[in-house]
Amino acid sequence: MPMRAACKIRTLTVIAIAVSVAACVTHAHKSEPISQGPPVQTQPASVGQAYQVIAADSLLVIRVFRAGTLARVGHNHIVASHDLAGTVYVDKDLARSSFELEFPVGLLTVDEAELRAAQGADFATDAPDAAAREGTRRNMLGPAVLDAADFPQISLRSVGVEMQGDHLVARLEIRVRDQVHLATVPISFTLTANELLAQGEFPLKQTDIGLQPFTALLGALAVQDEMQLQFRLVARVQ
Repeated sequence: MPMRAACKIRTLTVIAIAVSVAACVTHAHKSEPISQGPPVQTQPASVGQAYQVIAADSLLVIRVFRAGTLARVGHNHIVASHDLAGTVYVDKDLARSSFELEFPVGLLTVDEAELRAAQGADFATDAPDAAAREGTRRNMLGPAVLDAADFPQISLRSVGVEMQGDHLVARLEIRVRDQVHLATVPISFTLTANELLAQGEFPLKQTDIGLQPFTALLGALAVQDEMQLQFRLVARVQ
């Protein structure tokens, strides 16, 4: 086979493999897990009325965006959890309220058609096929990224809440792969005696939670570090 043709075949093969890995795959930093000692922040004992999260009515959506000079051969992705669980403690003094949430890593979904359609032009077209979706999900849950087998839960715990105008701002501990990272999240809410509806949207960098954005071909195929998270949380007095 002529040398030029062989080189071209090898180049196309590398690109095809990189694309099949899926454009939203990330790799975890090779940092050591935190010790099982005290949390990063302290928090008073939970006070107030307990509201239990209703998974069937709650939803977490993570939007992941392609990048690099070969972005056109990758995809934007929607990762979602329909399995939020936990408790919100609402005190009369809202600044003393708190919450503890978690969701199973192994039940995360990738690129549900209905969720993609709801996220606008960046996701309504050019959806990955079934094989690409499964490849993305498999790599996301694998040992190089979220490692669902060894770290089956992601948890979120408030370490401080304050009112800012008509909404709350919560300081969170996010535990991913048994490492704790901090984030600040704005929360809009409506509250009745029996039900709480909380929702919001905020950016979060993968590197801020110990993950390294996927890159291939010297960065020509990549994923943006910053993701966009949306959540809707319904909790009720049981």
